[in-house]
Amino acid sequence: MIGTPNNGRLRLAFSLVNGSQDLGPDSTPVSHAGSECGAIEFTREDVEALVSEKMKSKNKFNYKERCENMMEYIKRLRLCIRWFQELEGEYAFEQEKLRSALELTERRCYEMEMALKNKDEEMNLIILELRNSLASLQEQLVKEESEKKAAMDSLVKEKEARDSIERSKASLSEELDKVRAELDSANQRIESINDMYKLLQEYNSSLQIFNSKLQTDVTAAHETIKRCEKERLAAVENLHNLRGEHKSLQDQLTSSIASQDGVMKQKDALLNEVACLRMELHQIKDDRDQYQQQAQSLAVEASKYKELATNSSGLEEKCLSQGNQIQILHDQLAVAERKLQMSDTFALEKRKEFEGQKEIIEELHKCLEDAEFKLIEGEKLRKKLHNTILELKGNIRVFCRVRPQLADDSSSNHGKVFSYPTVMEYLDRSIDMTHNGQKHSFIFDKVFMPDVSQEEVFVEISQLVQSALDGYKVCIFAYGQTGSGKTYTMMGKPGQPDEKGLIPRSLEQIFQTIQALQHQGWRYEMQVSMLEIYNETIRDLLSTNRDSSRFENGVTGKQYMIKHDANGNTQVSDLTIVDVQSSREVSFLLDRAAQSRSVGRTQMNEQSSRSHFVFTMRITGVNESTEQQVQGVLNLIDLAGSERLSKSGSTGDRLKETQAINKSLSSLADVIFALAKKEDHVPFRNSKLTYLLQPCLGGDSKTLMFVNLSPEPSSAGESLCSLRFAARVNACEIGTPRRQLNIRTSNSRLSYG
Repeated sequence: MIGTPNNGRLRLAFSLVNGSQDLGPDSTPVSHAGSECGAIEFTREDVEALVSEKMKSKNKFNYKERCENMMEYIKRLRLCIRWFQELEGEYAFEQEKLRSALELTERRCYEMEMALKNKDEEMNLIILELRNSLASLQEQLVKEESEKKAAMDSLVKEKEARDSIERSKASLSEELDKVRAELDSANQRIESINDMYKLLQEYNSSLQIFNSKLQTDVTAAHETIKRCEKERLAAVENLHNLRGEHKSLQDQLTSSIASQDGVMKQKDALLNEVACLRMELHQIKDDRDQYQQQAQSLAVEASKYKELATNSSGLEEKCLSQGNQIQILHDQLAVAERKLQMSDTFALEKRKEFEGQKEIIEELHKCLEDAEFKLIEGEKLRKKLHNTILELKGNIRVFCRVRPQLADDSSSNHGKVFSYPTVMEYLDRSIDMTHNGQKHSFIFDKVFMPDVSQEEVFVEISQLVQSALDGYKVCIFAYGQTGSGKTYTMMGKPGQPDEKGLIPRSLEQIFQTIQALQHQGWRYEMQVSMLEIYNETIRDLLSTNRDSSRFENGVTGKQYMIKHDANGNTQVSDLTIVDVQSSREVSFLLDRAAQSRSVGRTQMNEQSSRSHFVFTMRITGVNESTEQQVQGVLNLIDLAGSERLSKSGSTGDRLKETQAINKSLSSLADVIFALAKKEDHVPFRNSKLTYLLQPCLGGDSKTLMFVNLSPEPSSAGESLCSLRFAARVNACEIGTPRRQLNIRTSNSRLSYG
């Protein structure tokens, strides 16, 4: 089984949704009867065989048989499409279930992620707080340890000082004892000296008494001497008498003098001894005062030592309290580490749970991706079948694009004018417009919202561009009012690769595909021409002499004639045709044509295209191995914008241009209305534009129209007209596209078509 469905509903015919009152009497809406496929199932081979099946008829002129075969083929295609739609419905239901399950799981996962995130944040905050407290505790611990270390050092120093003080105290005590002993001995000596002093004083007094006695004796001796002198004198007188007595007396006197000298010497010795004792007593007093001072200083030092002992006990108590605080901090640190370990365990469990939920989400994502892949494959197959039906019916495909808001636009929101239904059946294919309080709904093959990129737009038409390489005639043209973004869609913005238009991207795809097909034996030749229709006059944009195609005094320098042959090919006489080999050459030609194109400024658009631009590339391919030859034509057309004279304010040449543009677009509308009503006569010759596009609108070409819309509320009227015109175009049947397998002649020229 191949393919997956997209929306599970049968698409209504565009003509019915867009207003079947404008269609011809033969156009009927598609039946909405129940499924006819029953239990029939299709394989990829069946579908491919059905798509690639060719109509077989015994007689090619038997139209009835061919019509019956075609109806039978269409019936089988419808049966296949209905089967795919039913399968699409089942896949859509399964996808919705998967999406709801995924949304529920994602919601749970999101809630769990949010809870886990909140829990992680809480745990991170707790961990941060714990780490901050741990850091502060560690800092405090380091500080306390440093203080403790300093205190211990000071305590050790104090203990050492205390020990040294104790030692010095002991030594001082010993010295004090010695001093006290010496003091006692000194006091004893002092007492003995005092006793001796007293004895000496007594002895001195006795000596003084003895001296006085001696003095009295000396006095008595002097008196005796005097008396003796007198007696000597008396004796001299009695010398002779007393010679004998005189000698005896002289001997006594000598002895008394000798005794007196001895007494004087003894007196001097005693005086000297008294002076020595006085000196020793004074020295002893000085030593006593010194010892008393030393005793006082030792007493002061002893009191200091007692104070140091008291302080050392206080330091010991402080160290003990700091040790208790350090132990408390260690306990707090252990508790914080246990909390941190618990939080890590909880976070690990949550992470495991999150990983499990993540695996479930990944599995759901894989299921969703598989479903989306099947859905995309089914959508591709549906598009292929739909394109096959459209090709069989010959309808013109219509894409709608709303340009984004520009800086110069009014501040109104484009959502007030356009809205886009989100119903699965009409998703990206319907657009609603509100004008004058009335809502208008339209359905097209594709609707592009303003935020869609140029690349996304090109992806939708890339297969159509590929058809030109396969040998089909392809025509893509942009329609809309002036300023709606037609030139931006077709050409893009110059100098900005991301915003290239359909024409540059189509050329890149063509040349890339040609390169890829070379190894399969395909060789291609490309011819390019570019022209514009200005005021109902054809101008060659690649001509080397641009003045030859312009008016000179009302007469043109060169006339270009449009010719159609019996095979439906279109040729323009005397048109410049250039052989190209690469996209760079074509880009150079596009720049050259853009510089030559007629543009002008109006009140509605600063750079308004004043002509219809037609880019044509004819592709001729030959397969050297199979000798198969294909001829394809790619027409990319940027139509001039429709505008109202009341809004554009055109005058002079701009007025003539506007009138010519509106006339050609009106002729295009007449052709579309005639095709929609299936009239016998279609007025292709009413304008150069419709006559040039005759093979695209009424032949065997694959045709796509871009209807471009402006989001401004002031342009709502023109936008509604464009949408209605696009709906009529979408209902037109122009014939079945036919592949060109003609053999290329030696002088083949470029044809439109």
